[in-house]
Amino acid sequence: WENPFTDVKEEDWFYDAVKFAEEKGLFSGTTETTFSPNMAITRAMLVTVLWRAEEKPAVDYLLSFEDIDKEAYYAEAVRWAASVGIVKGYSDTEFAPDKLISREEMAAIINRYAAEKGVDTSVRGDLTKFTDQDQISDWARANVEWAVGYGLISGKENNMLDPQGSTTRAEVAAILQ
Repeated sequence: WENPFTDVKEEDWFYDAVKFAEEKGLFSGTTETTFSPNMAITRAMLVTVLWRAEEKPAVDYLLSFEDIDKEAYYAEAVRWAASVGIVKGYSDTEFAPDKLISREEMAAIINRYAAEKGVDTSVRGDLTKFTDQDQISDWARANVEWAVGYGLISGKENNMLDPQGSTTRAEVAAILQ
């Protein structure tokens, strides 16, 4: 692999994940020479990456989200993800495509994606080892337990999970790898 990204070095923890994601066409760089591994990812970006992983399926599904511009790069990705139940909106009419995705939201979407792919989603991890596990939203707890148990999410410094923190491009690349 000829690394096109000046901000991704062989010694970086995410090097192999970025290589995988770029080679598979899941991610594009933020410029021709940068990947921006520590950049927070939006809901639209995450759905687009998953859509690309599925080779951009076209679906005939009426979107009820009024905040999705039909011409946006992510419109078909959201249409696909909503049609198979991978994503939900904040309401029937609001998807919030530009909202940064939290780690617990990412866990929920990846959990639904895994279920759609036939992956065992019954695995559960022990959240009590994280000092901030009480900050996980009730609706997301089972998803986060699965992501921890499956080894997709691990703690950060000071034994924190950071469920409300943003998910980075490098983290998503590593999870998909």
